Amino acid sequence: MLKKTLFAICTGALALPGIAFADDTAGAGVFVANNVWMMLAAGLVFIMHLGFAMLETGMTRAKNTVNILFKNTFIVCAGILTYYICGFNLMYPGFAEGSAGILGFAGFGLGAGFDAAANTPAYADGGYTYWTDFLFQAMFAATAATIVSGAVAERIKLKSFMVFVVFFVGLVYTVAGSWKWGGGWLDARGFYDFAGSTLVHSVGGWGALMGIIFLGPRLGKYASNGRMTPIPGSSMPAATMGVFLLWLGWFGFNGGSVLSADPALTSFVLVTTCLAAAAGGIGAMVAYSFVSSKPDLSMALNGILAGLVGITAGADVINPIWAILVGAIAGALVVFSVIAFDRFKLDDPVGACSVHLTCGIWGTLAVGLFSTNPEHSLGAQLLGVGAYGLFTVICAGLLFGVIKATMGLRVSEEEELEGLDLGEHGMHAYDVAPSSGPFEDAHLRGQAGVGVAGAAAVTSLASPGGNAS
Repeated sequence: MLKKTLFAICTGALALPGIAFADDTAGAGVFVANNVWMMLAAGLVFIMHLGFAMLETGMTRAKNTVNILFKNTFIVCAGILTYYICGFNLMYPGFAEGSAGILGFAGFGLGAGFDAAANTPAYADGGYTYWTDFLFQAMFAATAATIVSGAVAERIKLKSFMVFVVFFVGLVYTVAGSWKWGGGWLDARGFYDFAGSTLVHSVGGWGALMGIIFLGPRLGKYASNGRMTPIPGSSMPAATMGVFLLWLGWFGFNGGSVLSADPALTSFVLVTTCLAAAAGGIGAMVAYSFVSSKPDLSMALNGILAGLVGITAGADVINPIWAILVGAIAGALVVFSVIAFDRFKLDDPVGACSVHLTCGIWGTLAVGLFSTNPEHSLGAQLLGVGAYGLFTVICAGLLFGVIKATMGLRVSEEEELEGLDLGEHGMHAYDVAPSSGPFEDAHLRGQAGVGVAGAAAVTSLASPGGNAS
């Protein structure tokens, strides 16, 4: 009797005020477990923003560190607020039966889509509360813009990027998300994306690609003779730390997408996620060995993230053996994608498009090839990939185009040479200002040069010189 009393007190303390639990104590316990796990998963996804920040600063030059960190900080703050103002109710509008399922809106703020019954265990099939759902989904929203941040690093105007983020997160990502996760038209046509290989990663990747096209490459990245000049990052330890933080955060990203604390399915998803990540790292190492005799750490880090992105669409429906294959193929794809982007003179400082766009597409299609659910088809997956690609390219292109025409998009050549930390923020990340020595001056103008520690090791055209995202 005492044990039952203590258990009831504990579950009551964890529950939100006003929740009317059923008399069944076991059912109440399951609800609390689900809700606590979802809140923990939201925290793990939040940690991913620290991972992105560490990764992007490590893979770019020290003179742009403050700018990178400021952008990542703004993305989280603006992303959560815009998701509260309109994003959540754009993404989950409650499409009426018989509607086209393309665009809906439940109103501004959280109260507009909330009623008393929604705060009981009946919400989300009894899984968790309305408030927890908002928190978890808000963590996802900001991630898409973070992908863009790395791709446009070291040459975009800060205010222009901030404007882009507000509209991209608040409108583009959320409307696109409603088509599947909000019960829209793609959901009705059988398109499947468990945790966002397309809805988060490819959407962010398409936005990043448009940013790269509108901005052009960094000064000195591509010489007049067509040769690619590697631009080494400032800290490989920071980049490595960032990748492992992202791997940790993916436990919440994919594990939380089960939308309950179901022991069997959650643990299954975490296993397939980890296997794909490990296979992605190995796949990238093996693939890069065909390009260069010198192993490249940034490619291995890319491979891990490629495996994670690749398995995200089908982590709950792809068996472990196939998850390894999906991850390994993603790891190999990212290597050759980085090479291809450089061939086309598309300068992506952190390899965001290769990781999130290329491997997001692969992971989405992999559901149609390896899913244990016979209802998942390759045709539906192709439709989703095409629809999201077209929509995001048009929207991101319009945003970047309007911003470029009105505010300007790229910093001046002088500001890019001296670093955005000084030009945009009037400060440096470290107590000693990063120098711009003879090598870097020559390097930025597309001339051959040697002398920066680690630069001599990056000799192949295929080497990203620090591409990981």
